[in-house]
Amino acid sequence: MEEVVSRNFIEQIIEKDLAEGKVKKVVTRFPPEPNGYLHIGHAKSILLNYGMAQKYGGTFNLRFDDTNPTKEKTEFVESIKEDVDWVGGHFEDRCYFASDYFDAMYEGAIKLIKKGKAFVCDLTADEIREYRGTLTEPGKESPYRNRSIEENLDLFERMKNGEFPDGSKVLRAKIDMASPNINMRDPVIYRIARMTHHNTGDKWCIYPMYDFAHPIEDAVEGVTHSLCTLEFEDHRPLYNWVVQELEYENPPQQIEFAKMYLTNVITGKRYIKRLVDNGTVDGWDDPRLVTIAALRRRGFTPESLKLFMDLTGISKANSSVDYAMLEYCIREDLKTKRPRMLAVLNPVKLVIDNYPEGQIEYLDAPNNLENEALGSRKVPFSRELWIEREDFMIDPPKKYFRLFPGNEVRLMYAYFVKCVSYELDENGEVSVIHCTYDPETKSGSGFTGRKVKGTIHWVEASTAKKVTVRLYENLVNEELGVYNEDGSVNLNPNSLTVLDNCYVEPALAEAKAVGHDIDSFQFLRNGFFCVDGKDSKPGEPVFNRIVSLKSSYKPA
Repeated sequence: MEEVVSRNFIEQIIEKDLAEGKVKKVVTRFPPEPNGYLHIGHAKSILLNYGMAQKYGGTFNLRFDDTNPTKEKTEFVESIKEDVDWVGGHFEDRCYFASDYFDAMYEGAIKLIKKGKAFVCDLTADEIREYRGTLTEPGKESPYRNRSIEENLDLFERMKNGEFPDGSKVLRAKIDMASPNINMRDPVIYRIARMTHHNTGDKWCIYPMYDFAHPIEDAVEGVTHSLCTLEFEDHRPLYNWVVQELEYENPPQQIEFAKMYLTNVITGKRYIKRLVDNGTVDGWDDPRLVTIAALRRRGFTPESLKLFMDLTGISKANSSVDYAMLEYCIREDLKTKRPRMLAVLNPVKLVIDNYPEGQIEYLDAPNNLENEALGSRKVPFSRELWIEREDFMIDPPKKYFRLFPGNEVRLMYAYFVKCVSYELDENGEVSVIHCTYDPETKSGSGFTGRKVKGTIHWVEASTAKKVTVRLYENLVNEELGVYNEDGSVNLNPNSLTVLDNCYVEPALAEAKAVGHDIDSFQFLRNGFFCVDGKDSKPGEPVFNRIVSLKSSYKPA
């Protein structure tokens, strides 16, 4: 029986174009504006565009849409390159800039003027809006619409030469002021703006508008399928008009897909910038954000993002995705890949009174029970240990199977211990727990004399490394929603908890983060953690919690 292959609507279009000979080689692109850091939504576009090129043996371009120099910085260019490559959009030597094509765009504008399809307009921005009309009423033509071709050519060249002040004139396409699509009502395609450009310096004082520049960029690069999000659907007629009027031999085709909206996260650049500027977060890569740089620092992997995009799929209908699905994906990716290590985040001392003083033995610990290929390691064990404070109670409730006076538990990889007493500090808090151990119950010995219901983890006290651990929750107060009416963010006051008194097994002392090579682990019973690449020092790692072990997401 032939296997049925399900294809999304973009794949269906591409395969039809290839079958009909309309396209010989698929070329896609990811065209970010270099005015901020990329976020999780951009990852979808990167992986979609790159994935389509890969699937059909084509090529993928990274192109910076740098037609608006007011907000663009080289810092953003470099961060975007890093993010795109890390996510998996490998552009190799195919990195381009819209500004590389400013000459072609200028020539395109001249061609439109000569065809009588563009004119220089002296209306102000407010007047252009007023003349444009509404969704129910047609616009009215500019009084400058019927200037002669010669006059328009002269004025446009003088605009380029800097003879007119900013905002005094624009070049507009001459299409149809009665069009039901407002984008087709003689849109502005060039403006005067004296701004230094990060790539072209002060060569130009006129800059193309996005809707004019973008189809030209695609056409010049030979892009066959220009994949973009749904908000550009109403702009497609203008896109097609530009490539048709400029008579490109193999015009690109714009195809729209739905954006991915992640619940209770902040993706708007202006909101993130405000949080960065006022110190609410410690940069665009703060692990509580969902910029790609933040997700990388938090410990997410390219594979987990790819799984997330595969699960959310490609459609024409906007929808929201629960953040819990993203957490599910990183758990799925890490659970069999990473070693499971001993770490105590809220420590209290445990003393085994009948264990030989001064003796340290080394016990076998498997690195991951779900992946034997990761092997095992030796962990030190002695009379004095650290355990989690929550693993001991003086007066426990029913069905509490961890340590309490008179109860016996297994120390993971080690022995049965029984609580015989405890000490309190001056504040009435438990400071030391005293136990005895049974040497015959050593893990792996085959002991079957009796069973215990509880198993707890621990770290040997004298060799443990004291570290800082950061626990992250959602930056947003989920009960109140993301934004207030005034545009401010509903912040969760508990989004970051810093624990400075944590102990980890000695092997973790050498954990590191170098570039994109970030060590990550499962801390037994506590979650997945990675080394923070920003604040860690050699031999002094700081650990970020990637995600807890429990999930509220249930895969379909």
